[in-house]
Formats: sequence, structure tokens, C-alpha cells
Amino acid sequence: MALNIFEALRESHERQRELYRQLIETSGDTPERQTLFEQLKTELLAHELAEERHFYIPLMEHDAGVDLSRHAISEHHQLDELVESLDDADPATPTWLPLAKKLAEKVEHHLKEEEHRFFQMAGKLLTEKQKTQLAKDYFATYEEAKTTTA
Repeated sequence: MALNIFEALRESHERQRELYRQLIETSGDTPERQTLFEQLKTELLAHELAEERHFYIPLMEHDAGVDLSRHAISEHHQLDELVESLDDADPATPTWLPLAKKLAEKVEHHLKEEEHRFFQMAGKLLTEKQKTQLAKDYFATYEEAKTTTA
């Protein structure tokens, strides 16, 4: 059975959760911290691109989907800014971990909001056929983005 868009998004959400949980357990400028941060950054960017293209843009075709989609895309922008701040910060300094924890909190807030509010609304707006096709399109864009950003 083909996955629908919600199952596809949840897979990436779980990867994001696992990566940020591991990242905030690290300390100092270690290869582990660098690797986990790069993996999380790649995951977030690929997910955002594919999600905006194959979840939020289709939802914006419905009046009921516009405000929530705008809100979610705005949160993606906030996450991007936090990732940029972490990129610019020295992982060896004491300011890095609180920034990583702030990113983790923002990611979790965003994922919960999507799973508990957006998915319900989208479930009513999208047809079953759309949900399956959007998942296929999402995975194609997501995989392509992961290889080009990594």
C-alpha cells in the first residue's frame, strides 16, 4: 500500500526528533556534534522544501488552508534562521548548546502543531488520491534535496 502525505511527513518528523534529541546531548566541538548538526540541517532543509512544495502549496489552493499554510511556512523561516545562527556560532562556546536547544524546541513545536492541527484540516481538504500522489511527489523532492544539500 502506498503511503499518504501524512505518513510521509511523519517519517521525516521522527528523524528530526531523533536527530535533535541526540544533538542536544552532545558537548563541545566534537565530530559527533558536527555530524549530528549537519544531518539535522540537511533533514530540515530537505523536509521544508518538499513539504512546502507538496503539502502547503496544494493546501493554499483551498481558502481554509491559506492561513495555516502561511503560519507553517513562517515557522520554517524561523527554523532556517536558527540553523543559520548555529552555523555561524562556534560549537565550542557555551552559547551553542542553548541555541541548539532553542532550535529543538522550535522544531518540536512546529511538528506537534502540524501533526495535531494541520494534518486534521488537510485531511478534510485533500482527496485520497491527492494524499497518495503528494506523498510520492514529496519523497521525490525530499530525496533530491537531501542529495543536493548534503
